[in-house]
Amino acid sequence: MQAIVAIGGGDVADLETLPIDRHVVRLTGKKRPRALLLPTANGDAAGNCKVFKTVYGNRLHCRTEVLRLVSRRPPAQEIARQILSADLVYVSGGCTLKMLRLWRRLGVDQLLQRAWRQGVVLSGISAGAVCWFRYAHSDSMSLYNRDDWSFIRVRGLGLINAVACPHYDGRNRDKRFRGLIRKRGGLGIALDNQCALAVVDDTYRVLSATETANAYRVFKQEGEVITEVIERRSAWSPLSDLLTHVPGGYAGSRCGRETKEKNWPQKSS
Repeated sequence: MQAIVAIGGGDVADLETLPIDRHVVRLTGKKRPRALLLPTANGDAAGNCKVFKTVYGNRLHCRTEVLRLVSRRPPAQEIARQILSADLVYVSGGCTLKMLRLWRRLGVDQLLQRAWRQGVVLSGISAGAVCWFRYAHSDSMSLYNRDDWSFIRVRGLGLINAVACPHYDGRNRDKRFRGLIRKRGGLGIALDNQCALAVVDDTYRVLSATETANAYRVFKQEGEVITEVIERRSAWSPLSDLLTHVPGGYAGSRCGRETKEKNWPQKSS
């Protein structure tokens, strides 16, 4: 089984995403899975690691580990061992651009793709959600210059063939994401806070921790940007129904076969 759960946002410490987190753990099929946190995007913040241990360890009964890549440089063999021996890998929020650059420099991107092919459940929130897609809509530049920045499109790991946007219900995020799709095309998948897209093999479901949190399909058609709410169903649906070709975009389902501490995680992505 190949599984990804991309969570749009929410306060993990306040258990805002707990129903989704439970689903992530259930997908491993184990009573006490090994859960590995990658806190790269927020610079290995200690508070994030503590919250992960509290929620995924104490509450969800996982055996938690942390792979720090910013505050230290583990040997390549240690990085590979931790990623490939995990039952699930969870990626925290923060700076998508810096995270992916470091992953590629260290070969972590290839290890995560290999882990996914071998059945390790991949998940994460904000930056940790959009990294699994072909492209990510990111506010990473705000961490370089808060007074003068723009949203950017960042190349992700390509395991889901779409452009992903987290925090879609955040301030001006919907407008900026639609602007990106209008300009660059492609099929967009947008996620509100407390909402997730779960992809298992060639099927998908929308998971939500609240009645109002939604996922959306965003694409350009005949010069107009269309936004559709993705229906929440109890049953799994064919992924091909979600990631179909749209005018000015690209087709297909997946690419990957080829190739403030209380508010953890940060909403940068």
